[in-house]
Amino acid sequence: MLAGRERAVVCLSGGMDSCVCAALAAQEYDAYALHCGYGQRTEERELRAARGVAQALGFRDFLHLRLDLFRRIGGSALTDKSIDVPEAGAEIGAEIPVTYVPFRNAHFLSAAVSWAEVLGARSVFIGAVEQDSSGYPDCRPAYYEAFQELIRAGTREGDIIVRTPLIHMHKKEIVALGLELTAPLDLTWSCYSGSEEACGVCESCVLRLRSFEQAGVKDPIRYAVRPDLVRDGEKIQERAEAMSSPVGEPGLAARFRRED
Repeated sequence: MLAGRERAVVCLSGGMDSCVCAALAAQEYDAYALHCGYGQRTEERELRAARGVAQALGFRDFLHLRLDLFRRIGGSALTDKSIDVPEAGAEIGAEIPVTYVPFRNAHFLSAAVSWAEVLGARSVFIGAVEQDSSGYPDCRPAYYEAFQELIRAGTREGDIIVRTPLIHMHKKEIVALGLELTAPLDLTWSCYSGSEEACGVCESCVLRLRSFEQAGVKDPIRYAVRPDLVRDGEKIQERAEAMSSPVGEPGLAARFRRED
């Protein structure tokens, strides 16, 4: 632990976005990872990914919580085996999909804020993304603004801040930022249904594959089906060079340096 660094709790799912968010947090905070298993289809695989990311980034502690509520109430393709995980359609995010887990992020944030109070941490990070996403209502900026008011009214000091550094970014920018931060993207898991190989066809896989293709790099994880989004290595390198920051200009990570 570096002297003078504040503590922060990071909601760490094991996915790509949470990994990049965690890498940002670890730059300036002593970070503590909170991972919630909630009966989702890929629960064990996501836990393995989250543990690997936290270890790679040097997190101070890793708290694994099991929430049985979502499995018991069902209503989501991620937790209810009677509802199939659909393949991605032509227009992702046009309506709330069956993979939405009702009010899930409120439970994660509540646990994170509780732990933050005990730790004396004044920051809670979560890798919510509104752009290029599946359209989940608990990934909207207004959702986190409302939750911030709840923290002000319902915690001891009311000074814990929910930080959503990626919420306005496009997925390709998140990939580029992760590469700049040397985030362990190869350890992450985003697939809704596969545990050994990512399926390549669910919304989460397609969004992830598309973001890597647009960023000009190949996704390092294994897929059962890999749509023809990423071309040969030469073209990948050309696109990567085209997206890189000009000499003397700050990279994406410079946007997130603390000013408070």
